[in-house]
Amino acid sequence: MNTHLPHSKKQAGVGLIEILIAVLVLSIGFLGMAALQTKALSNNNSAMDRTQATIASYSILDAMRADRANVLNGNYNTTVTVGSCPGAGGTLASVQLDRWCTGSTGVTPPDGLAALGTGATGEISCDGNGICGITVTFDDDKATGGSSAQEVVTRARL
Repeated sequence: MNTHLPHSKKQAGVGLIEILIAVLVLSIGFLGMAALQTKALSNNNSAMDRTQATIASYSILDAMRADRANVLNGNYNTTVTVGSCPGAGGTLASVQLDRWCTGSTGVTPPDGLAALGTGATGEISCDGNGICGITVTFDDDKATGGSSAQEVVTRARL
């Protein structure tokens, strides 16, 4: 009967080592999943900024379609920067550019360029035929890889 005793003493503690190794493998897997989730959230925020830039460019294009005479006269050809917006003047063009820059359309969170944060710029360049280019530049510090300076260019005929 005692012939089995030495064999069972050699196996003592093996189950504990197997459990420790399994916990180590699971921990590494969970750390990998957490890193993957962090990257996914970062890239999602970056995509949201690019979407906001596209929405901002279409927003000013819609405003310009309502004021085509000023567009053809070159009154919209300018560069505005969030944080140092030009202010609303006496023309419809200056009011639209100020609203686009400051996001003062009464919605929360702000729309237009203001949704991209301080330092975002919008450049408008239209020719006499109503073909316009809108360039929105913003700092995408949430981007993973590549440059944090992003640029969205939209071209349209009014």
